[in-house]
Amino acid sequence: MRVLAVEDDDRIARDVVAALEGAGFRVERVADGETAWFTGDTEDFDLVVLDLGLPRMDGLSVLKRWRASGRNMPVLVLTARGSWQERVEGIEAGADDYLPKPFRMEELLARARALVRRAGGLGAAVQEFGELVVNLNRMSVTRSGAPVNLTALEWRALAYLLVNRARVVSPSELLDHLYGDDAREANALEAVIARLRRKLGNGVVGTRRGFGYFFEETSG
Repeated sequence: MRVLAVEDDDRIARDVVAALEGAGFRVERVADGETAWFTGDTEDFDLVVLDLGLPRMDGLSVLKRWRASGRNMPVLVLTARGSWQERVEGIEAGADDYLPKPFRMEELLARARALVRRAGGLGAAVQEFGELVVNLNRMSVTRSGAPVNLTALEWRALAYLLVNRARVVSPSELLDHLYGDDAREANALEAVIARLRRKLGNGVVGTRRGFGYFFEETSG
């Protein structure tokens, strides 16, 4: 999952980025409102973690501009402002959830995972598909009750296909979510998909020739 972290405090940003990356997200961090608005308006993210007290443009203005232009990615607002009026203002501007500072990273991760799940139409953290059981919180997979050992890349590919299971994901989109600016050839992605299929069995990752890959909900 690709996350945009918008935070001008370097210490908080380092902690947030480290926690999200440790949980399997791929994170891009920006430190001011104008850069955040442009980045979120021109690139696709599965989640935005947005501070409100930003230089150059405040977080609420950034959020309002995104929503006005039709950007509908989930947004988790972080702020030191604690009054209920400000929380209401954030929700009305288009925030999906609200986390006041100071906060524990465990809560941030729980809220981030929940937003990504809901955006993908997944209510629960544990999803069962035949013999396949995927725990999105623990980043674990079992098949017929036996644990499946996935690498970080394999997990990110599987989780992205699962959350986007209603559609076919193009190779270029999946490459971007796995590697970002670290450009890789299509055969790198094919190798990841091939390893997933070996570990999970047939009927989990499907291919729509000429279009891309998809998660088969009848897997197992």
